[in-house]
Amino acid sequence: MSSMNKNTVGRRTLSIAMLLLGTLAVIASLYLDAIKSGAGYRGALLIIGAVVILCGLYFYPTIMKHRAIINFIFLFPLLFAFVVTVIIPMILGIFYSFTDWNGVKFSKFVGFSNYSTMFKDPAFIWSILLTVLFVVVNMILVNVIGFLLALLCTNKLKGTGFFRAAYFLPNLIGGIVLGYIWQFIFSNVLVKMFSMKYSLLADTNTAFLAIIIVYVWQYAGYIMLIYITGLTTIPGDVLEAAAIDGANATTTLFRIKIPMIASTITICTFLTLTSAFKQFDVNMALTNGTGSMKFMGSVLSNGTQMLALNIYSTAISRSNYALGQAKAVLFFIILAAVSIIQVRISNSREVEL
Repeated sequence: MSSMNKNTVGRRTLSIAMLLLGTLAVIASLYLDAIKSGAGYRGALLIIGAVVILCGLYFYPTIMKHRAIINFIFLFPLLFAFVVTVIIPMILGIFYSFTDWNGVKFSKFVGFSNYSTMFKDPAFIWSILLTVLFVVVNMILVNVIGFLLALLCTNKLKGTGFFRAAYFLPNLIGGIVLGYIWQFIFSNVLVKMFSMKYSLLADTNTAFLAIIIVYVWQYAGYIMLIYITGLTTIPGDVLEAAAIDGANATTTLFRIKIPMIASTITICTFLTLTSAFKQFDVNMALTNGTGSMKFMGSVLSNGTQMLALNIYSTAISRSNYALGQAKAVLFFIILAAVSIIQVRISNSREVEL
């Protein structure tokens, strides 16, 4: 027992020493950064200090909490990255939305001035309405087309593997590259092929239709794979029993397959909703938000500009970072609220099915 106690005391002493040493190293690195000194080794000092602190936690002689400490050590890099790249910027963004921040610093608080300004802007209101319309249309089209492709690719046909890869391939192309490819198709290939007077991108209404076409073409294959996963998990004996009972293909689809993949439908609708709300790259590459129209008594030049691109244009193109950040905060609130409502409705629908 005495040897065990000595071992425990020794491990505790070593652990405390490592914790203190690591903390001092982290503090020293932060101090050097504050006084703009030691640029060659302050980063290494910070990393070494963090590693020593984690090792000190690992060697601390506990019994009940030792596994929790180990779990924390393994989760720490991911949690640290998430806090640094998501939580802290979000908190700072909310703070900056109440200031006159210019992207570098701010001189005063302006309260809700940025929020009142954006709600008085017809171009911003139109971007919200256009985004909502885009989300609704694409949620329906992407899920319906993706589900139909999944049904096609789960039938006992030759070459289904090739078709799955072919349908999914557009999702691997970056949005900017995809936008420029389709811009060439709309402005050159289709115009010559069908002897059109002008490109679909030349008119505000048809340009919005073109964005929908490109988005559905890109995203339907990805949603198809998720539906395929759901359809392949349906037990074969259930389908065989339905066939023996005389159920035709339509009855099997609506009475058995769709109810049994309700959770898959929830996932797909959530993914399409969030992705369509955040649409940016295809919108920028195809039209850059341009398009003349009249709205709220004003002539707008952003007829095809959706919410994400409007925020980008406000902050980057017009260098109004505080107003752009206020729009981003509202964007986050809208997206979070709509996502929560959609998931709850879908979950309740799953229970009914």
